[in-house]
Amino acid sequence: MKFKLKPSPPKKLRKTTLKRFLIRRTIYYVLPNVFFNFIIAYASFQELGYTHFFSGTQNLARLTLPMAIFLPVVLTIDIINRVIIASEQGAIEFTVDEQLNKKKLMTKLSILHGVITGLLVLSVLLFAQYVFSKYYKLDATAMAMLVGLLAGVLSAIFVYVPVRRLRRWMYKPEMAK
Repeated sequence: MKFKLKPSPPKKLRKTTLKRFLIRRTIYYVLPNVFFNFIIAYASFQELGYTHFFSGTQNLARLTLPMAIFLPVVLTIDIINRVIIASEQGAIEFTVDEQLNKKKLMTKLSILHGVITGLLVLSVLLFAQYVFSKYYKLDATAMAMLVGLLAGVLSAIFVYVPVRRLRRWMYKPEMAK
């Protein structure tokens, strides 16, 4: 005997413009990401009182690299899915083309965004490691604020970049006369 759970239907969205929809989603993503990433980094770095880029148990790369890889992946998948659902419900003024393979687009873009962002953050960390001496100690509070700021910037960027790519398959439906 198999039990099949039906996924709950998406909550009905209010009619709005794509711009307002994206601004609201940006606020929903940026504020919690900044807060939680700052708190996690601050709590992690305060154990030692200072941190390094790559060495030690509480290093900057240990927190920033996973965040830089997985945050764009999750946000890309979520925002594309939410825009498509809003389009299907008629909550935004655009309609997504039915020929679009949504899962393939989400997978391709999320992996691409995660890899590019991870490599970019890794290169910045390696450059900073090269510029500063290996005995330079980083202030824990400043690094925690930097991690929170990076999370906020990535959250804001990866609300708009996937939708920009999705716009190729979006169109405004013509009103029936």
